Amino acid sequence: MNVYLITGASKGIGLALSKELMSENNVLICVARTTNEELLQLGKEKECHIVFLEYDLVNIEGLEELIKTMVAHLPANPHSITLINNAGVVDPIGRTENNKAEGINKSITLNLTAPMVLSSAFIKHVKDYPIQKKIINISSGAGRNPYTGWSSYCASKAGLDHYTRVVSQEQDGEINGVKIISIAPGIIDTGMQEKIRSVDEKDFELVGRFIDYKEQGQLSSPEFTAQKLKRIIESKTFNKLDPILDLREL
Repeated sequence: MNVYLITGASKGIGLALSKELMSENNVLICVARTTNEELLQLGKEKECHIVFLEYDLVNIEGLEELIKTMVAHLPANPHSITLINNAGVVDPIGRTENNKAEGINKSITLNLTAPMVLSSAFIKHVKDYPIQKKIINISSGAGRNPYTGWSSYCASKAGLDHYTRVVSQEQDGEINGVKIISIAPGIIDTGMQEKIRSVDEKDFELVGRFIDYKEQGQLSSPEFTAQKLKRIIESKTFNKLDPILDLREL
């Protein structure tokens, strides 16, 4: 059995990836602010064991308990354990001087602090399992290129990438360590993209380009993205991957 803990599992890439990973050989522990009943029903139909945990990741004090819950749901003799840090927000969108402390704090907490805390707890609590252990951080090209109006989002994703580099370096020297990667999925047709297209050009000067992406059919679907992510996650050469990746190049 393969066990997956997926954050942001109720919509977008997280929902599509949860559906893609469903099988009788997998256990899914899905985390989101609200339960997705469609996902639970699909799990029953596919005879996949699913646990849905309603939790707001901004409450970082309880994140280690999420990992403990995952460990408590591990089946006997699991084949692999994977943490997928997918949840995130693009807000606040706007020039730096117009962003408020609350929005900046939420962005950094969801996009960076929560994945760091979850990853730290994951590494600690699965340390004694002599099986394959993986962490997949869903990053963004915004972490590798600056975009006016996305200061918090760019900074948080850049931080996530560099955090991944450090943890990868630390775990490389461990016996039966955790393999961690940070992967930018590309431009995906999700609610986040809808949010981006709705903002004023004075807050995000590239909004016209993102509207064009949608109108010209240049956005990847969550389902197609999930299929590609699944192939990478299940790849026999996963442990040889570079820590920083772009899905469009794979």
